[in-house]
Amino acid sequence: MLLATFRFIQSWKSYNFTVQSLSRLSDRELADVGISRSDIPRIAWDKATR
Repeated sequence: MLLATFRFIQSWKSYNFTVQSLSRLSDRELADVGISRSDIPRIAWDKATR
């Protein structure tokens, strides 16, 4: 149980870091890498849960 909680906290931190990082990019920069602003939460969660 403790390990699961620790992993969830790590995933949540990774998710927040990725969301913040991608949110700082302009719409043009996001388009250059092939994602839209609405894709950010999904991409961040996919990365955090790998």
